[in-house]
Amino acid sequence: MTEDTERHAMKMAKKKAARDKIMATKTEKKGLIIVHTGKGKGKSSAAFGMIFRHIAHGLKCAVVQFIKGGMSTGERDLILSKFSDQCEFHTMGEGFTWETQDKTRDTEMAQAAWAKAKELIRDPSNSMVLLDEINIAIRYDYIDINDVVKFLNEEKPEMTHVVLTGRNAKDELIEIADLVTEMELVKHPFRSGIKAQIGVEY
Repeated sequence: MTEDTERHAMKMAKKKAARDKIMATKTEKKGLIIVHTGKGKGKSSAAFGMIFRHIAHGLKCAVVQFIKGGMSTGERDLILSKFSDQCEFHTMGEGFTWETQDKTRDTEMAQAAWAKAKELIRDPSNSMVLLDEINIAIRYDYIDINDVVKFLNEEKPEMTHVVLTGRNAKDELIEIADLVTEMELVKHPFRSGIKAQIGVEY
């Protein structure tokens, strides 16, 4: 073993000992409130990654999409065709707000989606519930942020994880969340004239 290799091994051994000491103090488990927000791409993709982890572990889960309409997506098609017994999937929106241009209808659809979301979260057999693009519905006042915060604080089962995605997450939601990730936009192909593509965006 060379001097450089030995020095590296000793450094890593110290790091592992410190890490093991920290990990020994992390003994609690709880259902997390997880927020994916920011202008960058990948909020829903990361959330679906956790849904597929649940499916892989045989855990029951559910998805409610608040804004995205009837357009086919890879995640939804796969879940509905292969895992519908393990993961309920509800697409409750009718498309992005600039497409529908009907606030009354959008509000009705968002309220129906929120009612379905509460039903699924209350069900303790669901280990995780993904509320995809709910932050958009909250931002446009289709859903009252105070109602969302109150429900998550008071009615979410102790071991149920709830993931909320979408830009512009409200401060009140960030405050009660256990895990918040902000996706930062550095570059996006859309700005170069490249449209959304199958297998990347949907």
